[in-house]
Amino acid sequence: MRAPWAVAVVLFAFMLLHQTDKLLLGPLTTEIMNTFHIGEDLMGLASTAALLVGLFLYPLWGYLADRFARPMLIGLASFIWGATTWLSAIAPTYPLFLITRASTGIDDNAYPGLYSLISDYFGPQLRSRIYGFLQMTGPVGYLMGVALALSLKDLIGWRAIYLITGALGILMAFVIWRTVREMPRGHSEPELAALAEIPTYRFNLAEVRTLLRKPTFLFLVTQGFFGVFPWNVISFWFFRYLEVERGYSNAQIFVIMASAVIVMSLGYLAGGAMGDYLFRRTLRGRLIVSMAGVLAGAILLAITMSIPPAAFGAFWGMVILTAFTIPLAAPNVLATVFDISPPEIRSSAQALESFIEGSGASLAPFLTGLLAVRTSLHTAILTICVGTWLVCGLLFALAIASAPRDILALRAELRARAAQAAPGS
Repeated sequence: MRAPWAVAVVLFAFMLLHQTDKLLLGPLTTEIMNTFHIGEDLMGLASTAALLVGLFLYPLWGYLADRFARPMLIGLASFIWGATTWLSAIAPTYPLFLITRASTGIDDNAYPGLYSLISDYFGPQLRSRIYGFLQMTGPVGYLMGVALALSLKDLIGWRAIYLITGALGILMAFVIWRTVREMPRGHSEPELAALAEIPTYRFNLAEVRTLLRKPTFLFLVTQGFFGVFPWNVISFWFFRYLEVERGYSNAQIFVIMASAVIVMSLGYLAGGAMGDYLFRRTLRGRLIVSMAGVLAGAILLAITMSIPPAAFGAFWGMVILTAFTIPLAAPNVLATVFDISPPEIRSSAQALESFIEGSGASLAPFLTGLLAVRTSLHTAILTICVGTWLVCGLLFALAIASAPRDILALRAELRARAAQAAPGS
C-alpha cells in the first residue's frame, strides 16, 4: 500500500492503540498495587524504569530507521509492544513485573522512523498537518485508556486488559508488515520530483555533524527541553491541584480534564493546519505559529490560575482555551526539524530532539514538587509553566530568524543531488 493517506491511517491506528496501552498504567495503578502488595514508591519505580529504557533507546531507534527499512522496524516495535505487554500481564511477582514493565519501554520511542517515513509520503507543504493528525493520538489514547480501564478493570481485571492490548500490538505488527511499504528517502521533496529514480541515501555521520551546527536545529532542540515542562507538569500535578487547592469534586475534575484533553486533540490539528498555511507564505510560518502558541499558553494559564475557585464556569472555560494552545507548536517543530534535515538522517534528527525532550519531561514533575512543598502547587505550576513557555518563546524567536537560511541550504543541497543524479550528468 503506497497511497499516502491510507498509510497515514494505518500508522494512526498503530499510534492510537500504542498510546492507549502506554497510558493504561495510571488508571490501573491501584489494582496492580493491590495485586503485588506494594506502595507508591515501588509502583512509581516500575513506571520510571519503562520511561528510562525508552528514553535511552531513542537514539538507537533513530539510527536503525536511517539504516534499514522503516515499515519493518515499525512492525517490529508493534510486535515488541505486544510481547512485552503480555509478559507484564502474566508476571507472578513484583520483581518479574518490574523487569517486564521496564521491557515495555523498548518499543515506546520507536516513532522516529514512523515520522521520517511519513515525510517521504507527504511533501513539505503538508507535513505539519499530517503530524498534527498523528500526534493527536496522545490525548485521544489517554481518553481511550481511561475509558478501557474504568469499564473493564472490575469486570475482567488488569491482567486481562493487558492481554487484550498486547494482542492488539501483535495484530498491528502484521497489519503494518502487510500493508505499509517503504518509500525512497527524499521521495516527496520537490527538488527530487523530476528524477525517474531517486538514489538510495543512507545514514551519514557527516550530515549529522552538519545538522548539529545549524542554529535552527540547536534552538529547536533547546526549546524542546523546556517545551515539555508545561504539559508534564499539568498532566502530573493538575489533578491534585484541582482537588486539594481548589477543592473541586471528582465530577468537576473529570469534566475539566476530559474536556481539556478533547480540546487538546483539536489543537494538534489546528496547529498543523495553521503551520502549513503560513509556511506556504513564508518559510518562518511554522515557527510563527509555534511562538504564538507558547506565548498564548503562558498568558492564558496566568489568567486561568488567577480565577477564584468559586467561579467554576469561568475557570473551566479558561482551562479549555489554554488546553487548545498547548499542542499548537508540536507538529510544527517536528516539520521544521525535517525542513532542515537531509532525508537520510531525519529519524536520527527527530530521535535526538525527542531524547532532549524526554530529559526535560523526566525533570518537570520533580522540580514542580520541590517548589510546591516550599510554596504551593498554584505557585509551582504557574512559575514552572509560564517561565518555561517564555523561554520557549525567546528560542522560537531566534529560530524564526535563522530558519529561512537553514531551510534554503537544505533545498540547495537537494537540488545539487538532483542535478548529480540526472541522466547525462
